[in-house]
Amino acid sequence: MIRFLLIEPTSPLLQLLAKEFLYRYIFLAIGRVGSTSENITQRIAWVDEQDKRSCLLDLLSSPSQEELGDEALTLVFVETKKGADQLEDFLHHHGYPVTSIHGDRTQKEREEALRRFRSGETPILVATAVAARGLDIPHVKHVINFDLPSDVEEYVHRIGRTGRMGNLGLATSFLNDKNRNLVRDLVELISESKQELPGWLETMASDARSLGHARRGKSSGGGRFSSAFGARDYRTQAGGGSGGGGSSGPRGGRRDGGGYGNSYGGSGSGPNFPFSYNQPGYGGSYGGSSSQNSNAPDWWNDK
Repeated sequence: MIRFLLIEPTSPLLQLLAKEFLYRYIFLAIGRVGSTSENITQRIAWVDEQDKRSCLLDLLSSPSQEELGDEALTLVFVETKKGADQLEDFLHHHGYPVTSIHGDRTQKEREEALRRFRSGETPILVATAVAARGLDIPHVKHVINFDLPSDVEEYVHRIGRTGRMGNLGLATSFLNDKNRNLVRDLVELISESKQELPGWLETMASDARSLGHARRGKSSGGGRFSSAFGARDYRTQAGGGSGGGGSSGPRGGRRDGGGYGNSYGGSGSGPNFPFSYNQPGYGGSYGGSSSQNSNAPDWWNDK
């Protein structure tokens, strides 16, 4: 008899297929779901939406980027297909060797973009969530979240494109008021991986707790990823069938409007770039305008 083995992390689609076609399959989870590697240095910078492009240019030309080495590849994540095209054009206009990949590209175009990126011909790749899973390129030394995703699980997948197979990696994320729903989970994740936690981010998370914001994805099981379908064998959950099936709830969590109305200072490294890799403070302020973040699509159907 042939036995099938499902190894965590497993997508909702695979578990549904297992339910339909497999008999008494084996589900094996390795490690703690949702954790990230200590080999990845995580940096969070407060960057207002209108300042993202100039800050990205500062980051790409910073000494920290040069220290990654001549063979280092940089992966820049955005949320939408249109945003990927626009950011690629912007970087190309400023003289950076760049290509992009997203869901509207043909298979041939995707393969060509990855070939040019992998070879170092265009060492900067702008991508939507289609590149957050399954991309294993050895020399990706820097992941930049130009746009943060709508949930922390996707964040973990994105930064996991660097620091692979025991190598060191760097992940830089631009955060602003539209990403407030991620703050508490980011603080927990950064603390767990023994990273330097910006004081303003910790204070922002404390403010969210004091205001009584409900934690995204909170359930009776507790934990950051308790509502994630692929985080566990669904046969053991309420509604799961003997074949390993059941139904999956919608992804994403609550998104609130409103501003904090506070300013969280820190040390800056220049007039345009809001943080320094060599100083504990990351600078910036937030509060004032109200912003809502729309539901992001699943990774295989980027906007």
